[in-house]
Amino acid sequence: MTIEEIMGFVGGLDGVLTLRPGPGDGSPELSWGDTFFYYAPDGEVPRTTQPFATIVTKDYPEDTSSRLDRPGAFRLNISAGKDAFVELTGRRPRDASADGADPSETDVLVAHPVYGALGWLAVVEPGPRTEPAVRDLLVTAHSLARSRYERRAGEDPARPR
Repeated sequence: MTIEEIMGFVGGLDGVLTLRPGPGDGSPELSWGDTFFYYAPDGEVPRTTQPFATIVTKDYPEDTSSRLDRPGAFRLNISAGKDAFVELTGRRPRDASADGADPSETDVLVAHPVYGALGWLAVVEPGPRTEPAVRDLLVTAHSLARSRYERRAGEDPARPR
């Protein structure tokens, strides 16, 4: 899967806001070239929630184990939720560090090297082995984000539905 294919798939889900920071938009330079997917049917960047998936194209400080400094390398990160995380890794998110998988291996789903304990999964350069699971996980993450949005909208009568 290419970055564009992932963006097309996720962008086809309802209520998705896709952000691709770049020069001149006020975003930190470190985030330029990366992609952030939010459930935001109003088109506004949520202030109280994280994206449900991201694509990173470079190593970040404190997050270098995926070796994204290789030409063309990128990592898809998905907020999979506890159930999907357990189903795919065989362990609870809080035990993510016991995974033992190489986070730099391509086309292999692993616990996110930094946010695995929060139920995030990651795959460097998703391909034929992971594409079906990645698509399912993205739909699940989107659904979870939509549920959180709707729950919060129900709690805040001022928030548009």
